[in-house]
Amino acid sequence: MKAGHSQGDGAGARRQGRDDRLYELAGRLTERDRMICRLLFDHRVLTTPQVADVAFRSLRKAQERLSVLCALGVVDRFRLRSWSGTSPYHLTLGPSGAAVIAAERGVTVADLGWHRETATALSTNRQLAHLVGCNGIFCALLRTARTRTDCALDEWWSARRCAGAWGEIVRPDAYAVWVERDVRLPFCFEYDTGTETLGRLKAKLDGYARLARVVGHPTWIVFAFPSPGRHSAARRVLAHPEVPVATAVIGPNAAPDGPLWRAVTDPGPPCRLVDLGHPSRALGAATARP
Repeated sequence: MKAGHSQGDGAGARRQGRDDRLYELAGRLTERDRMICRLLFDHRVLTTPQVADVAFRSLRKAQERLSVLCALGVVDRFRLRSWSGTSPYHLTLGPSGAAVIAAERGVTVADLGWHRETATALSTNRQLAHLVGCNGIFCALLRTARTRTDCALDEWWSARRCAGAWGEIVRPDAYAVWVERDVRLPFCFEYDTGTETLGRLKAKLDGYARLARVVGHPTWIVFAFPSPGRHSAARRVLAHPEVPVATAVIGPNAAPDGPLWRAVTDPGPPCRLVDLGHPSRALGAATARP
């Protein structure tokens, strides 16, 4: 009788093949490549200019490296149809990138809950513009932090991570901690595209008030708006006695850390993000208003 190979031997060979490919890939990836993988796993989709903001000296360098990572299966990319010109590539985590993340965490790709089909489906998701716009704010903050030594984005939680932590109470689009000149400013972030009613925006503040009571302290809630008209209308409904709220209109090329922000209790000129100060000051001002 001829000797044969068991099914276990076949599975072992396939596993060894995957391990060999992963070892080979690991030798071709830089720490910057791994950082891009982590960002895409956490935040789902970034455009090429956003990745350039975070990790490269120029857009062209980002394009060149991302083309290599795409060929290696580390990232996937798609481009939306645009009647006004060429749109940028949108990048999601590819299968090799998911394997890198799994290896870093000592788990399997299945354990990550990552599915290529889910990432690919973002190309037709109605929430894509909202997700990309929100991520762009934080990529711009990271761009600022790369060029200065006195500031950093210490935390950047995705909506998915926020939902996992506080989903029964409130679901911000992001949570972050901006550090500048030794001042730490934690904040929950709402990225408005004008699709929700003002009543819906106002109702969110009750959830944030509940969160403040649960954690034992208030946290800034900052809203970014797409236009001055929407911004002015929203400010009229966003005052809350237990929730410090700041708002801004943030255009495509604006620096989110810059002098754009105003507390809803402050009729004065806009201030820089870090200069919002401690949230209790805004609540004190709200209490003092006639």
